[in-house]
Amino acid sequence: MFSGLRIRVLLLFSLLLTVAVMLIAQSNPHQSRSTSFGTSGGNVNDISKAFCCSGTLGSLVKDSSNTQYVLSNNHVLADSDQAAAGEDISQPGLIDNNCRPATIVADFTVAPHLGTNVDAALAAVRSGQMSSSGTILDIGPPSSSTLSASNNLLVAKSGRTTGLTCGSVQSTNTNVKVQYQQGCNSGKKFTVTYTNQVVVGGSGFSAGGDSGSLIVSQTGKRPTALLFAGSSSTTIGNPINEVLSQLTTSLSKSVSFVGASNPGNVACPVPAAALAGHGRPSQTGLDRAAAAKEAHVQELMADPAVMAVGVGSSERNTAEAVVNVYVETGRAHGHIPAEVDGIRTQIIRTDLIRAYGWNEAQNVANSCPAKLQ
Repeated sequence: MFSGLRIRVLLLFSLLLTVAVMLIAQSNPHQSRSTSFGTSGGNVNDISKAFCCSGTLGSLVKDSSNTQYVLSNNHVLADSDQAAAGEDISQPGLIDNNCRPATIVADFTVAPHLGTNVDAALAAVRSGQMSSSGTILDIGPPSSSTLSASNNLLVAKSGRTTGLTCGSVQSTNTNVKVQYQQGCNSGKKFTVTYTNQVVVGGSGFSAGGDSGSLIVSQTGKRPTALLFAGSSSTTIGNPINEVLSQLTTSLSKSVSFVGASNPGNVACPVPAAALAGHGRPSQTGLDRAAAAKEAHVQELMADPAVMAVGVGSSERNTAEAVVNVYVETGRAHGHIPAEVDGIRTQIIRTDLIRAYGWNEAQNVANSCPAKLQ
C-alpha cells in the first residue's frame, strides 16, 4: 500500500516539475521557440544518461554562395569535436524541452577542431526555420561589418540564460586556460589554452547556457567576439575576425555576417555612461604592455593557479595600461612580480574559467537534468 502511494506521489511530483519547467521556458523568450538568434539551441545528440546539454544559437552568417548558417560554438553545435556533418540542431535546446529534441532548425556543417584557437561551428539553416535577416533577440540585426575589440570598449550580447546584457572589455590579447568536459557532463575534463582572446569583466554579463552568443559593440552593433567560456566574474570570447578566418578555412568558402549596414545602437538596460571608464590607455602604453605581456606570459602561465594573462587598464587609473593576471580564487600562487618591464601587473581573482556551467548563481531554475554550456 505504502509502496503504491509512494509511486503515485513521485509520479505526481515529476509531472509538476515538468509543467514548471515548461512554464519557465514559455515565460522566457530566450528559452522558447523563436526564429531569432540569441536563443536556446544545440546538437540533439549532446546528451548522456544523466544530463542533456545546450547553449545559444548566436548569430547568422553566410558563405560566398549565399548559403546561410547558424554561428555558435564547437562545444554547442559539434559536441566538442564529436559530431558528424548533418546532425540535427534544435531550437530551443534540449535543456529547454525536457531533454527532448524540439524544432530542428539547422544541420551541423563544420567546426574547426578545438585547439585551433577558436571554439566555433556552423550549421546550415533549414529553410524558414530561423530569421533570414539575422535578427538577434533584444538586439536586432547586427552590423554586417566587424570590429576588433579594444580595452574598455562597451559591448553587449544576447544569450539563452542571461538574455541581453551589457559590459566592457577588460582585457585583450589574452592567453587563457579553459576547462572542457568530454560528453555531456559525463566524460573526462580537459583544458585548452587559447591566445589573443577577449575578456569582458563583470559577474552579470554571462553564465552557462550563453555559450555561442555574439558579442557586439554597443555603438553600431558590430560583431566583436564569439562568447564561449567564463567564470563568476569574467566572460571569454574569441576575436571575431579570427573566428571568420578559421571558418573560411574549414568551409573552403569565405564567411561573413548577415546583418544591416546601419543597425543603430544596442538599447542596453544599463546606460553606457555608467559602464564607461574615465580614460583609456594610450596606444603607446598598450603597445608597451602587450610587449611586456608577451615577454613574460609563459613564465606567468606556468603557475597552475594563473588562468589567464592579458592586456588591460588599471582599476585605479583607467588611462594606465597594465598586464592583467587572472588567478584562481582560493588557490595559492607563486610570486607574481609587481611590474614586468616597467608595466604594472594587476591581479584579478576569479573562479575556474570553464566552457560549461559557469556562474551558476545566474542560471535560471531548471529541473530537467541539464548542463548549461
